[in-house]
Amino acid sequence: MADGDISCTAEGTNEIVDRIIVLTRIDVHYTIRLPEGADREKVDRALATHVDKCPTAKSIEDSVAVAWTADIEGG
Repeated sequence: MADGDISCTAEGTNEIVDRIIVLTRIDVHYTIRLPEGADREKVDRALATHVDKCPTAKSIEDSVAVAWTADIEGG
């Protein structure tokens, strides 16, 4: 994949809990441009399991919800 074929944006949601601002949610949106002939099923499987395999997401899973969406082009 070429430089710029994968990008993401992330947005955090803070809430006031017991008068303290606390990060409660992270929403990530990926934009992926696949090269011709790329295996779309592999990409879909990787995206479907990546939060469960991400060290950061696992570290915060009890206190911060992590959700994702993706736009995938090509393949």
